[in-house]
Amino acid sequence: PAALAQEMELHVIPLTVIIDGKQYLNYLDERELTIKRCYAMLREGRSATSAAVNVEQFTQAMEPYLQQGKDILYLGFSSGLSSTYSAGVLAATQLMERYPERKIYASDTLCASLGQGMLVYLAVQQKQAGKTIQQVRDYVEATKLNLCHWFTVDDLHHLRRGGRVSI
Repeated sequence: PAALAQEMELHVIPLTVIIDGKQYLNYLDERELTIKRCYAMLREGRSATSAAVNVEQFTQAMEPYLQQGKDILYLGFSSGLSSTYSAGVLAATQLMERYPERKIYASDTLCASLGQGMLVYLAVQQKQAGKTIQQVRDYVEATKLNLCHWFTVDDLHHLRRGGRVSI
């Protein structure tokens, strides 16, 4: 939730949801599209797809922190589900050249949904316990392989249409 992300001092970059050709950024505060409305439109049979965050969006999100002298730990949405992680890594690599004094770490969480949320929550707990950014990154790398999470869908139609499952 947006309030928890703010409390934990997280910067969440929204993905794009495209419904009937109209693009919405899925901000945590639901300023462009509420979750309730999104699912209502899906139930109505509207055409929906999503788009990954691109390199430029990552650069615009990351660079202000680097300019402030802060380091970055990017915990990316599963590379098995989206190209978002690789775009974040590319942006981080380019930014490391411009800010060699800063640390920028990227971790493919191998997670989505609440599984990713749990991993991020656990990482923040490590940070709050006084761990360094590298120690938190190492913790995430070790923990993600032991985190079990499930999700359910009530209809495979959208997963099939999006190429996630075949029939």
